[in-house]
Amino acid sequence: MNNTMNLYSRLPKVDQILEDKRIENLYNIAPREIIADSTRAVIAELRDSISNKQIALEELDRQIYFITDTIEKKVRKAIEPKLKKVINCTGVVIHTNLGRSLISKEIMEHMTEISSSYNNLEFDLETGVRGSRYSHLEDIIKKITGAEAALVVNNNAAAVVLALSSLAKSKEVIVSRGELVEIGGSFRIPEVMEQSGAKLVDVGTTNKTHLKDYESSINENTAAFLKVHTSNYRILGFTASVSLEELVNLGEQYHIPVIEDLGSGVLVDLRKYGLQYEPTVQDSVNAGVDVITFSGDKLLGGPQAGIIIGKKKYIDVMKRHPLNRALRIDKFTIAALESTLRLYIEEDIAINKIPTLKMLTATQEELNKKAEKLLSKINQEKSKELTTEIVDDYSQVGGGSMPLEQLPTKCIMIYSDKISVSSLEKGLRSFSTPIVTRIFKDRLYIDLRTVDEKEFDTVAEGIKFASSNNLKECY
Repeated sequence: MNNTMNLYSRLPKVDQILEDKRIENLYNIAPREIIADSTRAVIAELRDSISNKQIALEELDRQIYFITDTIEKKVRKAIEPKLKKVINCTGVVIHTNLGRSLISKEIMEHMTEISSSYNNLEFDLETGVRGSRYSHLEDIIKKITGAEAALVVNNNAAAVVLALSSLAKSKEVIVSRGELVEIGGSFRIPEVMEQSGAKLVDVGTTNKTHLKDYESSINENTAAFLKVHTSNYRILGFTASVSLEELVNLGEQYHIPVIEDLGSGVLVDLRKYGLQYEPTVQDSVNAGVDVITFSGDKLLGGPQAGIIIGKKKYIDVMKRHPLNRALRIDKFTIAALESTLRLYIEEDIAINKIPTLKMLTATQEELNKKAEKLLSKINQEKSKELTTEIVDDYSQVGGGSMPLEQLPTKCIMIYSDKISVSSLEKGLRSFSTPIVTRIFKDRLYIDLRTVDEKEFDTVAEGIKFASSNNLKECY
């Protein structure tokens, strides 16, 4: 007990540390309150170590000697942004957990200009009177998709809720049972419909739905047919579904609008770039669908947004709906989405300048050149304990899109007899710029599809950092 009390007595006072000249530089980067809180936390950790008999006198004195270094690390950790840049080495292009689609630097420059100055968000420059924020987007969306009208809200789930609430509140909406999907964050189509006030009528079975299933469920309370693109899964084998054209014809016969939730908004036919077919927005417009909703990020490659297009008479109802104000987008989204959509006027430009499309359509030759360049940089920095080589593998589209699509890619595979792969992966995540990789069969993979060449130096430095730290622990 006396020994424990002796250890406690060696702990410095908070005020004493805060007056230390070695702490003075911290006041240039952080408020006094954060420095004081960090100091108290470090002392509390030492106190706990003493209480739990986990520290000896010699080690305690060592930690007290370096206490200002420990406090500085804690202060810097406390003031760094929680949301930060990471390097995506997973090969998942539209990575839901890593921010989905990237915005190009060119578009970011426009967003910076808009956000750092006044702008004509709701001001008509021609007439000098109040304007509509939606006017900045509607014409370009109509031009690209061929739709009569358009409206943009903050995400696709919101778009579905607004469409159903505007056109089918307290009425029935018929949807195939096989399309009652769960989207990201455990949100399910039946729950989304419930929030809109529409009444779900599911028809058919999980694997088969026929046109007669829709028709036999029509009554005087039917407000709409809902078609949901099951973009995050596929049912294979003994299946049957109703085509858009068939459903549109049925809707016209009974004067019932067809609403389609496309999920990911694809504006180019990806088959010409070697990918599998994914229904485009234009396909749905040409099929005569009355209302179409899709995401602004994901395969479209823009910011998070929910885009609603279709027949003007239905879009106008949504524009007037009170819920529209709660779901409206801000100037940042408008600036980013407008700039992204303008790139689609010429498809070649869109493929080359929209990061998501550029990554998805990268050739094996391009990926191999990147792999060789990055491997060279890694080998210059890495420990001799690491083995590295270029291997063939597969990337994923991600974002709940094209679940069966495998994109042939090039990866740098890393392993070591001295360092566990899990330790190396954790070390990369804790680097100053976190590097997120994937592990398969006790090997670490860096997929070149999702790594920009400007990030190569950082990746090489991160690997050196992660391996060096783990090797210190080994010896």
